[in-house]
Amino acid sequence: MAHKLSNEVDRAPAVGELTPPNRTLMGPGPSDVNPRVLRAMSTPLVGHLDPSFIEIMDEVQELLRYTFRTENQWTIPVSGTGSASMEAAIGNLVEPGDTMLVPTNGYFGGRMASMARRAGGEVVEVDAPWGEPLAVEDVEDALAEHDPDVFGFVHAETSTGVRQPNVPDLTAAAHDHGALVIADTVTSLGGVELRVDEWDIDVAYSGPQKCLSCPPGASPLTLSDEAMEKVLSRAEAPRSWYLDLSLLEGYWGDDRSYHHTAPITNVYALREALRLVAEEGIEERWARHERTAGALKAGVEAMGLEMNAPDEYWLPSLNAVRVPDGIDDGEVCAELLERYDLEVAGGLGDLSGDIFRIGCMGHSARPENVIYVVTALGDVLESMGADVDPDAAVSATRSALE
Repeated sequence: MAHKLSNEVDRAPAVGELTPPNRTLMGPGPSDVNPRVLRAMSTPLVGHLDPSFIEIMDEVQELLRYTFRTENQWTIPVSGTGSASMEAAIGNLVEPGDTMLVPTNGYFGGRMASMARRAGGEVVEVDAPWGEPLAVEDVEDALAEHDPDVFGFVHAETSTGVRQPNVPDLTAAAHDHGALVIADTVTSLGGVELRVDEWDIDVAYSGPQKCLSCPPGASPLTLSDEAMEKVLSRAEAPRSWYLDLSLLEGYWGDDRSYHHTAPITNVYALREALRLVAEEGIEERWARHERTAGALKAGVEAMGLEMNAPDEYWLPSLNAVRVPDGIDDGEVCAELLERYDLEVAGGLGDLSGDIFRIGCMGHSARPENVIYVVTALGDVLESMGADVDPDAAVSATRSALE
């Protein structure tokens, strides 16, 4: 029996033209997108099996290898956000019954654990406090105790502003125990020194919206031959059909056979973002991030604020700054958005309410942005009664940039 639609349902929605606010993005991601990348997204669509798109796929893979510093054949953009690339890595490498060793020192180590359990793996942990990196000796002890099949670590922990040092020592320890290594490089790829082959990382996944300054939608992933051999020799298929790398290999490998319709416009965007990396030079890009983030760090410290991470673990792409006593981080973030169209973020998990997370990534890692965020943050904090020195902050930032 047919039902007549109500007047409300029958009426076409009166939705106006899209006019999002023009923000300056200095939070934990996304970062500001380079205008060249936006222009690339406005170019004509072609089919995902069009010969011209096959050439684009080849170029994207070549550019990804350069950015990851790897010669891995199995280097692709996964259709989806960084979490899709993360799940592709863990869901394919961890088989039911496998043991995965994960860190406890941040929010995204916890996400590794969740994905490993969903893949049917047994999760064991190597402990470190939030705001500190993993100690090599603790990893060695955990490897000896648990004998895992896979070891995962977060190279750049977005929730704490900590960069994991001594990566070659971690991978060597894991390989001595026969474990493959998965690295979370979501907030480091294209902004912080990362050498997949030299550091002997088996699998690295990332997101495009951080240091690559690309809209989310096609997310970098690279696997060594050893890791892909494990994927292709699984006793049972991964639980996700969409992210099954043995099937995606048919599309991104030599056959270029249909698996799903790739996010073509996002691949265009990633290609242009990676072209910008290659034009700048990867090591020059690492140096730019350290230089501009160093000026930001100098400014907030001159203001009277403290960094969450010690200098030796400081993560230039994500600056975790301690919230002053008596100040509500959420109110500060809301006021920065309202007064300055400026996005920064508060803490996650164990550090919720304790830190500001200020990104300095990709196209956002520019002198004018750093001066802007230091000026705005000083103004808002002073207006809320915090004991800060905004003038000293701006002077220190300018001096560092000179």
